[in-house]
Amino acid sequence: MLVREEKPQDITHAFGLFGGWEVELVGGRDAGVASDAAGDPVKHEGGRARLPGPGSAAGLVTMVTGGRSSGRRKHKEVFIGENSKFKFGGRIDYKLKRQDSTKTLLIKSEQLLRIEEHDFAMRPGFGSAAIPVGIDVQVESIDSISEVNMDFTMTLYLRHYWKDERLAFPSRNNQSRTFDSRLVKKIWVPDVFFVHSKRSFIHDTTMENIMLRVYPDGNILYSVRVTVTALCSMDFSSFPLDTQNCSLELESYAYNENDLMLYWKNGNDSLRTDEIVLSQFFIEHFHASSGLAFYSSTGWYNRLFINFILRRHIFFFMLQTYFPTMLMVVLSWVSFWIDRRAVPARVSLGITTVLTMSTIITGVSSSMPQNPFTCYVVGFNELNELRASDMCVFVTQVSYVKAVDIYLWTSFLFVFLSVIEYAAVNYCTTLEEMRKMKRGKIPSTFNASQAMAFDGCFHDNDIELTPFPRLAPTLTSDPLTSPTQTPDLRPTEGTRLRRQRSVRENVDLLVSNSYMIDSYSRLAFPLSYLLFNTIYWSLYS
Repeated sequence: MLVREEKPQDITHAFGLFGGWEVELVGGRDAGVASDAAGDPVKHEGGRARLPGPGSAAGLVTMVTGGRSSGRRKHKEVFIGENSKFKFGGRIDYKLKRQDSTKTLLIKSEQLLRIEEHDFAMRPGFGSAAIPVGIDVQVESIDSISEVNMDFTMTLYLRHYWKDERLAFPSRNNQSRTFDSRLVKKIWVPDVFFVHSKRSFIHDTTMENIMLRVYPDGNILYSVRVTVTALCSMDFSSFPLDTQNCSLELESYAYNENDLMLYWKNGNDSLRTDEIVLSQFFIEHFHASSGLAFYSSTGWYNRLFINFILRRHIFFFMLQTYFPTMLMVVLSWVSFWIDRRAVPARVSLGITTVLTMSTIITGVSSSMPQNPFTCYVVGFNELNELRASDMCVFVTQVSYVKAVDIYLWTSFLFVFLSVIEYAAVNYCTTLEEMRKMKRGKIPSTFNASQAMAFDGCFHDNDIELTPFPRLAPTLTSDPLTSPTQTPDLRPTEGTRLRRQRSVRENVDLLVSNSYMIDSYSRLAFPLSYLLFNTIYWSLYS
């Protein structure tokens, strides 16, 4: 039903049709008389016609009232509905038009909070003690961690708590009021920023993710959803067994400790995190801390820290680097069990393991963390002024030694020593056979060129060697004395004689018994590598 009210200047006579009722309004400003089609009078007070009985409303009812003080005509139309029922026994109540209208509020938010009455460019309690601002953070996600740029990207909910009595308002039910970013721009808020941040932004889909909640006593909750990329100084000396300590630091930009005091609102419980899963790291610990920062020109500032410890996943590097390296080292030991006369087999095995280790080291070096180096290409403009025209970024490898470098190069040394070991064995074998040739132990029918054609060294089984006759030692001073006349000069009981070998004799012994080098290497190489692994993993893990 559409109701229209007209307020002419003087008393008027009006008729209308209302669901079978003929309404006549007669009277002054505060009273009138209406009658139905049967002539029964209907009371009208203040320009409102009270029709007896409920019923459906259809049509247009025109009520005309007048007043001498009104100087202009006002029209108000409210669409009620064709099937609507009247309240209070069929009465037409104009309060229906106030239910869903924002224009009927008694006072606007700005007027309720008395924003226009105060200067919100000044902090609350200006001139008195520092205003305490509580902080709590909920970390939503860690989006990325870059070893190249040495930074991390984090998305979090940052909440501020403080009290501003200038925004206190009366409330019967003590309920707070929540606003969005449009009101935030009109009041004072803490100027918290992220120290060492490279870039940051407040999310604005579909609206700016800002919430302001004001309580009747003046307490305020200010929450924003922000993504920040901040610096994290990483140490790769233990890579890939490293643990990185990163922190996100919060601080007031303009207000030092005399004006604003930042603190964690709930202590260690002020920092909350969702379940965060990273591809290369797993988070060991999140904890909050606080401290002071000093600037020479402005003084001391309260600073809050969001600390978290990152440990790198080692399983990927075990499969890609450590296990293949171990296998190559063990494979190089196989040559110790191959006959020293099989030169092609042992040489090809040693060279293969060395080349494989070189490939592994090259591949790991290309995937190492890198340091960016920024430069500018400078030149002169039309006014002969020096200017930076372009920017270039060079990426350099980490300059210091890392844990994986120690392991790879030590393993490479073991592989290389296995090749050197066979070179020593082959040389000693050749030298031994050359000495036997000089001593005349080789028959005249022996063809040296045929013996060396296959592997480059002489073969003992190709030469018929006759052992030297053993001579009984003589300790007499007279060489003409026969052995039978030699007195028994055995040492007395209780004494023991031992003749010390010189270094040259030991070398000669190894040369004459070159197979002993392989025998010693079969035990020395595995034990040495096992000792190295024990020290390495106990030191870095």
